[in-house]
Amino acid sequence: MKHDVLDGVFSPKSIAVIGASNTKGKIGYTVVDNLIQSNYQGPVYPINPKDAEIQGFKAYPSILDVPGEIDAAVVVIPAKFVPQVAKECGEKGVKGLLVIASGFSEVGYIDLELQVVEIAQQYGMRVLGPNIVGVLSNSDNCNASFAPGLPLPGKAALGSQSGALLIAMDTASYTRRVGFDKMVSIGNMSDVNFGDMIDWLDQDKNTTCISFYIEGLQDGQNFIRAARSAQKPIIALKAGTSAHGAAAAASHTGSLAGSGKIYTSAFEQAGVVPAADLNNLFDRTQALSLQPPMKGKNLLVITNGGGVGVLATDAAERSGLPLHFAPADLQAGLKKHMPSFGSAKNPVDMTGMAGKEWYQDSVQFALAHDWVDGLAVLYCETAMTAPLEIAKGIKAAIEAVGAHQKPVAVSFVGGKDSQTAMRWLVEAGIPAYDAPDTAVDALAALHEYAESKKTSAAKFEPFVDVHEATAREIIAQVRAEGRTGMTEIESKNIFKAYGLPVADTRLATSEEEAVQLAENIGYPIVMKIMSPDILHKSDAGGVKVNVNGETAVREAYRTILANAKEYKAEADIRGIVVQEMAPWATEVILGSINDPTFGPTLMFGLGGIFVEILKDVTFRVAPVSPEQSIKMLDDIKGAPILKGARGEEPRDRVALSEVLSRYSQMIVDLGDEVNESDANPVLVYAEGEGVIVVDARVILKEA
Repeated sequence: MKHDVLDGVFSPKSIAVIGASNTKGKIGYTVVDNLIQSNYQGPVYPINPKDAEIQGFKAYPSILDVPGEIDAAVVVIPAKFVPQVAKECGEKGVKGLLVIASGFSEVGYIDLELQVVEIAQQYGMRVLGPNIVGVLSNSDNCNASFAPGLPLPGKAALGSQSGALLIAMDTASYTRRVGFDKMVSIGNMSDVNFGDMIDWLDQDKNTTCISFYIEGLQDGQNFIRAARSAQKPIIALKAGTSAHGAAAAASHTGSLAGSGKIYTSAFEQAGVVPAADLNNLFDRTQALSLQPPMKGKNLLVITNGGGVGVLATDAAERSGLPLHFAPADLQAGLKKHMPSFGSAKNPVDMTGMAGKEWYQDSVQFALAHDWVDGLAVLYCETAMTAPLEIAKGIKAAIEAVGAHQKPVAVSFVGGKDSQTAMRWLVEAGIPAYDAPDTAVDALAALHEYAESKKTSAAKFEPFVDVHEATAREIIAQVRAEGRTGMTEIESKNIFKAYGLPVADTRLATSEEEAVQLAENIGYPIVMKIMSPDILHKSDAGGVKVNVNGETAVREAYRTILANAKEYKAEADIRGIVVQEMAPWATEVILGSINDPTFGPTLMFGLGGIFVEILKDVTFRVAPVSPEQSIKMLDDIKGAPILKGARGEEPRDRVALSEVLSRYSQMIVDLGDEVNESDANPVLVYAEGEGVIVVDARVILKEA
């Protein structure tokens, strides 16, 4: 949909209020009154068949009776009447329906909601909601909502799925000193969604940062697309992060996946900065809306107190920006602005004697130094200094350096004078916080944004040496037999079609054939039951390893068959797998599920006890490039094992990253057929020696 159609939703030049009222206490009254109180400059058309005038405006029985053009219609009538009103709005040429009315999908009336959207689509309208508070815009002097008033003016924009929370954040913006140009209640997202908001706000000249409260996404891929292409920072607080339906899936991936983990990974892929809680959303929004990204990891802390310096040091460690001693020339320059007993190492402690001049000179010198990527300026209120003067010195230093290429965050710890100084700093475009750890976290958000944009910029290029048609032929054969569970050999052949290195695996249907295959492959070998009815072979006693020699093969064959029949008498046993016994190496696991929000999703982790007990895994929405795959290898706690810990040789991370990328292409290409899959274990050898898939499993979707 064209950008200008969404103008009618987010920045309307004329508004009709359908269900407007003269009765205080009704939402129809509040919306009209809010438009008046916010000094809205466009035409307001109250729609009410009973009253000729509402709050000083001429009222109309129907929107079709309005003589002028209408951008947005705010709908506050009962839900059952909304479809008819939507049709009339379409005939009138309205661009956007802001449906405050509730009583739709949130209470089970999904068909009624779909009916409204279908009508809107017939006329090229967009629907915001239903079940919303409304839209608030400082730059438009527009409070088209039942929120109490416009938020503190600023450069951020907020979209919230919770109407009550949006109202709370609206009023809290004044006490938290976080300014917003727009606040949008997005409600049920029957039509306009977070992706649409990103697309529109990214082009809005009044917005520098996009902030979201998200309970759930309906189209995760669209959200990733919009966020990845956005030029402005996006921060999101995801609520409701407990595991959902995927936890009941049969594979390791399903049991380890939870909506929180997948959302976190999706945000990273999309370049979205996460917020830990509501306070964190406010604090990080302030920084992202006012400061440039932090492009490197060298954080310098300047303070007048050792205590807050130590707190900042601890916070930096927690935030992934551990402090390093400043280089000698930077220390030498900083020592000119402190007494001899001060410290210029980092944190830079100018001591309690530091006044406006020392702060100004130190900040200016630090920001001009090439080593410094970001600056946290801390101040403890003393009887010898005036907080506002310190604040003015900090601002003067930033202005003296010139263009805002490096971020600065400030923390003043003190009383009313410090609070006044911090309000002054925020109004001057410098984020300021009550606690040093909050200032450091704000800078961490700016660094996370810079890093995530690098990651999200890495594009996936499909591998051309894959054979999707071959994979689909295998799937068709399995479907023809009425199965959803693939055998190990079928699964491995799917993997081979995508260029994944799998262990030499063959099927024997008799002892004699098992012996012949074992001799062809070469001893020692692995033998396993093959049955579409036995997915967890080890549980059934259906695996024998290190089988060496003809006698051992025959004995293993008989034992595996007996164990399988005892485990599941009615199992469809296709034979015994005879497989090369690959040399020992580091075990990892690859897995996939079809997430209801994001679609095909990739899992990676260390194998063995690490996945069973420690659950040391990471997720990505597929597909992922080899460059993004390398980041997955670094995400897990066991990353040092792959890099060569305690004298071990580094593992072949390059080969493993390609395997992950190829596997991600496979699960996307076959996502319409495959419900879940895994490769476990995958053996990773020393650098340059490659990777091999030892076992694989593919489960199709129900027909």
